[in-house]
Amino acid sequence: MDQTILDNEPTLRLGVFLGVLSAMALWELAVPRRRQEIPRLLRWSNNLALVALDTAIMRIAFPVLAVGFAALSQERGWGLFNLVEVPGWLAFLAAFLLLDLAIYAQHVVFHKTPVLWRFHRMHHADVDFDTTTGIRFHPIEIVLSMLYKLALVGALGAPPAAVLVFEIVLNATSLFNHGNVTLGRLDPLFRKLIVTPDMHRVHHSVWREEHDTNFGFNFSFWDRLFGTYLAQPAKGHDRMTIGLAHFRERREQWLDRLLWQPFKGEARLRKEKADSEDPASLGD
Repeated sequence: MDQTILDNEPTLRLGVFLGVLSAMALWELAVPRRRQEIPRLLRWSNNLALVALDTAIMRIAFPVLAVGFAALSQERGWGLFNLVEVPGWLAFLAAFLLLDLAIYAQHVVFHKTPVLWRFHRMHHADVDFDTTTGIRFHPIEIVLSMLYKLALVGALGAPPAAVLVFEIVLNATSLFNHGNVTLGRLDPLFRKLIVTPDMHRVHHSVWREEHDTNFGFNFSFWDRLFGTYLAQPAKGHDRMTIGLAHFRERREQWLDRLLWQPFKGEARLRKEKADSEDPASLGD
C-alpha cells in the first residue's frame, strides 16, 4: 500500500493540482468575486514561474520530501505512531489533524517573527487575490516550511498515506480558499468547518489588524479555538484593499522583484508596518 503511494505520489499531486487550479480559474472567470486590479497575464505568469522555481529548488535541496520521509520513518520505527500501537485509522486521523494544527502554528509564527515575516510577506504583497495567490511563496519560506514539516513527520511517525493526503489537501485548499470567488449564502455554513475564500480574504487585507487573523488553511476551527478568527473585513469584501502598502506598483509583481522583496532595507520595513496599521492610509 505505502509503496504504491510512493510510486504514484508525483502523478497524484500533479493531477490534483492541475485539476483544482483549472476548476478555480474557470470559476473565477465565470463569476469573479472582485474586480482585478492587475492583468491576469502579468500576475499568473510570474506567480506560476515562482511555483516552477520553488518545485525545482525542493527537488534539488531535499533527497526525500515529506511523504518519502514518512515512509523512511515507518521503516526505521521512528516517531510516536511507530512506537505506540494504535489502529491505523486513528493514526491517520490524528496525524492529519496534528499536521494541520502545526501548519496553522507555523503561519502564526511567520507573521509574528520579523525575520520570517520578511519571506512570508511576499505572499501578502500580491495586490489581487485569486487562486494563484495560494501558491505564491518565496523559495526560502518553502525550504524552511519543508524542514519544519520533515521534523514533524519524523516526530509523529505519521503514516505515509496520511502525509500524502494532507499534502494534497493542503495544496488544493490553498488554491480554493485564495479563489476570487464566493460561496454566497452557503459561506457561513461551510466556514464552520473549512476555510472559505471569504474567510481567508480577510487575511490578505492591507490593514495589519486584519491580516493578522484567519491563519488556517484547511480547518476554520483553529482560528476560533485560539482567538484569531475575524468574520469580515471592516470595509467589506468589495471595498477592502488587498496586499501591502509598500508593494503596490506593477513592477513589484515581476519574478525578480518578488525574489528580492525579503531583502529590502529596515527603513522600508518600518514604513510598511506603520502604513499597514492605518486602514485609512490607502483611502477607500
